[in-house]
Amino acid sequence: MKFLATSILFCLLMTSFQGAHAAMASSGSKDLSNRLGVGYSNDFSVANLPSVSVKFYPSSDWALSAALGIDTQSAPTNGNSNFGLGAKVYKTIFTESMLNFFMGAGVSLVSQGPASGSMGSTNSGFDINAFGGVEFFIPGLENLGFDFIFGAGVTSLPTGVRFRTLGESPLNAGMFFYF
Repeated sequence: MKFLATSILFCLLMTSFQGAHAAMASSGSKDLSNRLGVGYSNDFSVANLPSVSVKFYPSSDWALSAALGIDTQSAPTNGNSNFGLGAKVYKTIFTESMLNFFMGAGVSLVSQGPASGSMGSTNSGFDINAFGGVEFFIPGLENLGFDFIFGAGVTSLPTGVRFRTLGESPLNAGMFFYF
């Protein structure tokens, strides 16, 4: 019985993917010229700091984004207060139907400090990132973009310099709704 239910679920899933593939193949590349996207991202190196983001495409090849993340008492960082404000520039490398591949760079101001009412010093510095990535769109939801980024970054705080790789899983990828 379990095998039958799994087989039926697999067949239904494959059928839906084939329908989505046919819909994507019939449409052209995704042009976001003069479109503004509003959503969220996970751009900052201080703890896990989700942020509110905006992304604007002045042309089909270039995009600019800004992100703001605030957490006044973050449990994973022992009650620290975290802040991030950043900007990125994107260059579209090539497009496929419902998919844009890009490269870019970003710079952010970041800060970690004690939570409200706590003792301690604030560590403020910057992030610099170089990245590649993909933004994809689901047929039927053409205004909703999912943004996955990979690359490398450098974070400089008074406590030291940190080199890191960037990679977003589907659980923490960015998402934008385009107007």
